[in-house]
Amino acid sequence: MIPHVIHPLLRKDVIEARAYQLEGVAETLEASTLLIYPTAAGKTVVSAMVVAEKIHQESGFAVLLAPTVGLVDQHYKTFKNWFSEDIRVNTLTGSQPAKRRKGVWQSSDLVVATPQVFRNDVQNGLLDPSDLSMLVLDEAHHSVGNHAMGQSADLYVDCSDSRILAMTASPGYSKRHVQDLCKRLAINRIHMRSSSDSSVKKYLSELDILEIRVDVPVDLKKLAHPFNEWQESLVDVERRLGRYVHEGRIGYAGLSGAMDRAKGAIRRGDGSAYASVSRLALAMTLNHLINHLLSQGVGAAREFLSRKAMGESRTKKSGRDFLKDHRVSTLMSQLDGLTEIHSKIGTVRRLVVERLRRNPKSKIIIFATFRDTVSSIHKAIENIDDVKALKFVGQAKKNGVGLTSSQQIETIDLFRKGDANVLVATSVGEEGLDIPSADLVVFYEPVGSEIRTIQRRGRTGRRRQGDVIVLIAEGTRDEGAANSSQRREEAMLRSIHSVRRSLLVGPIDYSVLDSFSVSSEQGLIDASSFIQEERERYKHKFSISDTSNEGASPRVPESAGGLDAKTFRPWGQSGLDDF
Repeated sequence: MIPHVIHPLLRKDVIEARAYQLEGVAETLEASTLLIYPTAAGKTVVSAMVVAEKIHQESGFAVLLAPTVGLVDQHYKTFKNWFSEDIRVNTLTGSQPAKRRKGVWQSSDLVVATPQVFRNDVQNGLLDPSDLSMLVLDEAHHSVGNHAMGQSADLYVDCSDSRILAMTASPGYSKRHVQDLCKRLAINRIHMRSSSDSSVKKYLSELDILEIRVDVPVDLKKLAHPFNEWQESLVDVERRLGRYVHEGRIGYAGLSGAMDRAKGAIRRGDGSAYASVSRLALAMTLNHLINHLLSQGVGAAREFLSRKAMGESRTKKSGRDFLKDHRVSTLMSQLDGLTEIHSKIGTVRRLVVERLRRNPKSKIIIFATFRDTVSSIHKAIENIDDVKALKFVGQAKKNGVGLTSSQQIETIDLFRKGDANVLVATSVGEEGLDIPSADLVVFYEPVGSEIRTIQRRGRTGRRRQGDVIVLIAEGTRDEGAANSSQRREEAMLRSIHSVRRSLLVGPIDYSVLDSFSVSSEQGLIDASSFIQEERERYKHKFSISDTSNEGASPRVPESAGGLDAKTFRPWGQSGLDDF
């Protein structure tokens, strides 16, 4: 019998009881908390239990902010299914007129909204943030800079007695980034569980990650050749000036370092460095163009040049000169007459065919950075037998391509219900999509961001074993991006633990869970007893003696310095707060 959570405002036998989630609920009810779980470990479940308890115990209402309209709709359906009929759940997005939104804020127990709507309605006097009992931020890593989610949090944190639950699988790789996030959201605790945690991993499906390396087609190398020579000539000048010092293939790191040295020379009064800044800026543009051609193909390069022609570049002399150069204008003409020829396209076709041959019920998500690439992939696979493919891109119209919020919701529903079995998506599809049966995710290119890598990877393996395949074009920036993402993910875990130790620590008061109980084979037990039982079940057992040599005396390794094995730190413990 699967144990379930019992609460006055939750439907019976809907939420499975998991000890680590109830621990997260307890921490959040005590203080504003940053909740970090691997994707599919149940962050939304924690938020539902917290919101139910806050509504049960206090006056006021709760707000959950999600960064996309599709995610808002998904949360609404989830909470309507989990909450009792007594809880009034509504959604608010930009598609609803402002004059109607005020009534929704005033007549709800939980409002699921986009951060732009929350921010605008607070600023326009339609909503008083002090009326909230708590604010939940999904994909909280967006709460930086001028993002509407961060601005919404600012408006709420200014209120007295603010309580925030910030949820993410990836808060950022640097310690400073995690610290800034916690400071802005007034976070007092970090509740973190990893996929290797013994209490979590039994609930997660296995995930196999495979890198496939492909050769870059000769035709694309020929297209890139003039730009490689152009870039090399610019960098040679900077090498002679001692500003470009990296060895090997020209890359962004070397160009960025040279740019820093050139700007430093300007601050010291060296007027000749202004020319270096111009050369290096042009070399960076060429570097992006070359990498678009070689690592992604025709569609990405075409979109890159289109953005240059339509964006700020056309208003600057350097940008106009770049676009007028005969090498650039020739490339633009060549690209306009080309279909996608990158070898990654053929690899994607083979992966889709093979997966559907092995399992006709499979669902596949293919991620690409650019909309032109999405269109090229969609065109390449839509004529494959048994493939029902959909494109999933953002709302903004770019080159006539874009989905409205209602079209995004419809697309995800079609994919979820099985009316389509392949989803080709840009970054708008990376976050929060709960598609239980997706069992293959293909990265058309690796991304250097650990946040985006974790989000993309989390679209599979939610309910059953899933595969993640990363396509890497050899000899391109793909290789560096793949290594960068891995390094940043490892650094992220170290940063989180470091910041966590500096925040509020100490034992959790499980009396805040008095309204919760758990139904199990043994009957009804209180939540704190259930947590204690689960802890005992998953506690690491250490063998003091070597059972392979019966009769021998227990031996303590010399490396242990004579300490008894009972005092060894449990596996996975990174500090006293994890004991």
